[in-house]
Amino acid sequence: MRHALALSASPRALCGPVQANGPANVTALHAAFNDFRQRNDNRIETIEAAINDLGTSAAALLMNGGGQVLPVDREYTDLMASYVRRGVGEEELRTANATGRRGQISAAMSVGSDTSGGYTAPVEWDRTINAALQPLSPMRRLATVRQTNVGGYSTLWKGDNFGTGWVGETAARPNTTTPTLEPITFKHGEIYANPAITQTLLDDADFDISGWLAENVSDEFARQEGIAFLTGDGVNKPTGLLTYAVGAANETAHPGGAIATVPSGAAAALGSADSLIDFVYGLPQQYRQNAKWLMASGTAAIIAKMKDGDGNYLWRETYVSGQPATLLGYPVEIDDNMPAVAAGTLPIAFGDFKRAYVINDRAGVRVLRDPFTNKPYVSFYTTKRVGGGLQDPNALRLMKIAAA
Repeated sequence: MRHALALSASPRALCGPVQANGPANVTALHAAFNDFRQRNDNRIETIEAAINDLGTSAAALLMNGGGQVLPVDREYTDLMASYVRRGVGEEELRTANATGRRGQISAAMSVGSDTSGGYTAPVEWDRTINAALQPLSPMRRLATVRQTNVGGYSTLWKGDNFGTGWVGETAARPNTTTPTLEPITFKHGEIYANPAITQTLLDDADFDISGWLAENVSDEFARQEGIAFLTGDGVNKPTGLLTYAVGAANETAHPGGAIATVPSGAAAALGSADSLIDFVYGLPQQYRQNAKWLMASGTAAIIAKMKDGDGNYLWRETYVSGQPATLLGYPVEIDDNMPAVAAGTLPIAFGDFKRAYVINDRAGVRVLRDPFTNKPYVSFYTTKRVGGGLQDPNALRLMKIAAA
């Protein structure tokens, strides 16, 4: 690249007139030319380094357990790309204790087929891969998230209050009752992906394949765990929030009881605006201060059309970026993993989610590169361990749609 560039000055101009048959002048000419070439190479290297510093790699945008984007780390980015393409730097990555980014790829890819994500075109092309957006759960943002270094997370539940009593000045002070403390344990489940890509594609692909892998695996992990946070059965996965409702599978699992349900006030449908108001004030006052709504988009569309007795809409849209809409003064979070409005479903949750539900993460996303098991494919065995469950059943209320 460097030597193909046009020189800004000729060798003759660099050292002045050259005498014919003058060895000393020829030597001077070569010295001047070599000096110019070195300075020109240094200048080009400086420009190239500046251009490289402007670039960012998708692999450097790795997500942590709470879903926040980490700053670009050039050294780690290069190391991760080297590991994905050639298997170099595994020990350094382990030492760095870095976590991967989002998604899952399940199908093997080969350079022999364009339909399976294979060869890259020998012409100019758009180096982004377009895909349908997946619905991601807001539960990580709503709930309490704990990082753990062992196989689970435990906390204590106080079953009742301390005994107290009024006494006179000289009356005896007998012992009062002590509340019972019962442990609650949330075990981890493991979610995995094992995408396989040919070594040829890793060598030749004209895009950041390591970043693409990390982003897609992390996206799929987020989608799967979002479903589990609401409806998971607790077998090798989190125990879902809705499974703790009265009458649901885990209604007796928590020592504090089940999450209370409130009837919608209509058969196979939401009730009136009054039913939503009663629903809000059925939650104990101490939990309403930090309360939020959780519902699917279809449910939100129904409620957004409701009006109070004076003809005012209950729903308030916001025009501030990043701020959610409000319903009866409380923020609304949309999660399309919540059930739709239908007979017998629980389409609306309301309460203090940080008090109600806990998510426990064990480390982060781990990637094991395996070029041996399925040659000529390189497999990327990717895992994440996460658990979740009910922390305080009193902090939430669920609206239940009556049977038709």
